[in-house]
Amino acid sequence: MSGVLTVVGVGGDEALEEWRYVHNVVVPPAAMSATEARERLARGYRLENAYLGDVLVGCSTVRPVAGGAVTVIARVLPGFRRRGFGKALYERGLAHARARGAEAVETCVLAANEDGLRFAGRCGFVEVERYVLDGGNDEWVDLRLGL
Repeated sequence: MSGVLTVVGVGGDEALEEWRYVHNVVVPPAAMSATEARERLARGYRLENAYLGDVLVGCSTVRPVAGGAVTVIARVLPGFRRRGFGKALYERGLAHARARGAEAVETCVLAANEDGLRFAGRCGFVEVERYVLDGGNDEWVDLRLGL
């Protein structure tokens, strides 16, 4: 598959549905409805989709600054990992966090996603906490990176 990676902000229902698709494939325990995805846009989350040519390969979320930190989450569909797409999404999110004056960047990774945990470690994130959400069975890992 050839093409150039293009990252586009989520603006309409079709793009939001593509973002939600990637989110739900990568983190099925936290699968969200279309309504929940729209709520994230309404709360000021920066949502982006990544395409290789015209093929959807990933998405990202950048949450607004809270307590001096911005949460940046890059998600890449399994068939497109280890090709630099996650890094491109992460670097865009990191630049956005810096532009917003964040003192730190946080991320959250499903513990079963070993690729995601390795990627976060290579980027310099350190584990802050492991937990299971109320009513859930899946372990999550919160990580932090000082700027």
